[in-house]
Amino acid sequence: MKILIDGRLYGLENAGLGRYQINLIAELAKIDVKNDYILLLRKKYFDTLKLPKNWKKVLADFRHYSLYEQVKLPGLINKENPDLVHFPHFNVPIFYRGKFIVTIHDMLMHDFAGLSASTLPGPLYLFKQAVYKFVFRRAVFASFRIIVPSYAVKEGLKKYYNIPDSKIEIIYEGFDKRIVQGETKVNSPYFIYVGNAYPHKNLDRLVETTVLLNKNSDKKMMLLIASARDVFISRLEEVIDKFGASQFVKLLGFVSDEKLGGLFKNSIAFVFPSLSEGFGLPGLEAISSGTLLLASQIPVFREIYGKNAIYFNPLDISSIEKAMKNALEMDTQERRRRIEEGQKFSKRYSWVKMAKEALEIYEEAIKKESSDNIRQSK
Repeated sequence: MKILIDGRLYGLENAGLGRYQINLIAELAKIDVKNDYILLLRKKYFDTLKLPKNWKKVLADFRHYSLYEQVKLPGLINKENPDLVHFPHFNVPIFYRGKFIVTIHDMLMHDFAGLSASTLPGPLYLFKQAVYKFVFRRAVFASFRIIVPSYAVKEGLKKYYNIPDSKIEIIYEGFDKRIVQGETKVNSPYFIYVGNAYPHKNLDRLVETTVLLNKNSDKKMMLLIASARDVFISRLEEVIDKFGASQFVKLLGFVSDEKLGGLFKNSIAFVFPSLSEGFGLPGLEAISSGTLLLASQIPVFREIYGKNAIYFNPLDISSIEKAMKNALEMDTQERRRRIEEGQKFSKRYSWVKMAKEALEIYEEAIKKESSDNIRQSK
């Protein structure tokens, strides 16, 4: 069986999409020695990524969401003649006609569209959205199976596209153990947020809440934000200035996995005020590292974290402040109990389990094709 994976978004610079591909590829390489794999890669990782003998790397240095991706990628894939392709993102070439599986990570394009989520002028943004939704629609309808990381995303696909249950497979993601093992200390007491600064992350309200919390407390509390610099961080800096929050909010820039574990562990709590998510990986990384989790009361977080978070209304500053105060004033015994339960709970999420379940879907897809061919030949 020959399986091709589009790994062009491999790498931590591609945030959650990149982490997903890193772990999917790493775990498949460990657990599956009987199937042959073809991995499409950008130039950056082509020479350095080491893989087993049953894996073949193919250079596909096409930027995602590009015209080259749509025009040249189908021919490159067809040349390899795979039995099945896994596209780990919705950017499936519209002219590709082979059997494929697609992973849909979230429904942000549908749930949280708007000019604030883009740096483009209005008309160009609307055109881009229309193209993206066309590609997205074709990907979900033409795929053999759709992999999603949560029930919340599955419900979104059913809501917007009326996709049947039988076509959608929920495969929960995992978290990286090296994050848990890190050690970093900060002198002042602090809350932490890790992730990008896109508008749906709701960091404006978190910054405002941090200022309010400090005004109502005798002790100074910091908010550390670990996020790679981009235009949305620049916008966040304007928000920080607007609320006079520079003495309470520190932007760390990109933080390596090796340092994240300690930042999580030594924090008062990880605060996740997002308005929409597909899974919520940073929250799992936080509780597995040994801190409290404060999270928006959105369906996907209740699905993924269960009772292992203190929930708040992400649209209500007073609700966010109440959750932060709860973490701040929690007695040592209760804090220890919550952290221990959270760490135990987080072990149910595993990249190995995710890869095994993906492999089962690969094999089901190819087995069905083989049985269809046998019936047609009779």
